[in-house]
Amino acid sequence: MHMVKLLFILAIGSFIGTLAVGCSSEPPHPKIIYKSLSEVPADTLKKLQKSSFFFGHQSVGKNILQGVEELAADNPQINLKVVLMENPAEISPGTLGHTRVGENTSPKMKIDEFQSWIEDGIGKQADVAFLKLCYVDIDADTDVAALFNHYHQTMTDLKARFPEVRFIHFTAPLTVSKTSWKTRLKKLMGKTDLWEYNDNIKRNAYNTLLRETYQGKEPVFDIAAIEATGQDGQPVTFSLEGKTYYSLNPAYTPDGGHLNELGRRQVADALLALLASLS
Repeated sequence: MHMVKLLFILAIGSFIGTLAVGCSSEPPHPKIIYKSLSEVPADTLKKLQKSSFFFGHQSVGKNILQGVEELAADNPQINLKVVLMENPAEISPGTLGHTRVGENTSPKMKIDEFQSWIEDGIGKQADVAFLKLCYVDIDADTDVAALFNHYHQTMTDLKARFPEVRFIHFTAPLTVSKTSWKTRLKKLMGKTDLWEYNDNIKRNAYNTLLRETYQGKEPVFDIAAIEATGQDGQPVTFSLEGKTYYSLNPAYTPDGGHLNELGRRQVADALLALLASLS
């Protein structure tokens, strides 16, 4: 099997199958994990209105929520309202409550503010909660190990203090990695420090840590794998020094980072299927 295709299958498998194995400290995992809305039975979709969800995010999160609203309009049986929250007391069943946390380029601030929202009331009300970092939060200069350690320690603390909440772990979104003739020339010359690739390489490194830590144990939403996957099922990748990395599919973005209608609906479809599986 072609190596790139194999890598894609393994990674997307972690997104689909990461919830299949339970552990003693987590609530029982659902037996069936749906990967798209087309697979979700109507009765299961209706369960969304009985659960409350909290989402901390920034700009790409706004794209995803727009996709959720579009899909909900197309599928009335979803019956899940997207609500911008101003305080933790607003969340209720049938609600996907969300708020902007922290600032872009300051991922630790986002993690800390997400923690504050959970502590200030969300942790006693929400059934499911999740935080998404943005592509601008991780670049070539990011200490990936330190950032992930901060996230992991924060989530470990929150899970211990709020055991009734199911926390979903998001991989970091990607950007388009353009391979121009100049890039190819640099590679032929043996250069390994390529600005065209460096940011996404760090994002891929963070995502690898997240998958290795949580897949098969706790819920993982692999937004990076979804962003990289074309409608034909093939991943968009680039390679350097014998390693293959994911890149955002250009068909999903208007500017190389944010999601257009096609991209946001792809991500929102998978997210809603996962939320339905957890409901």
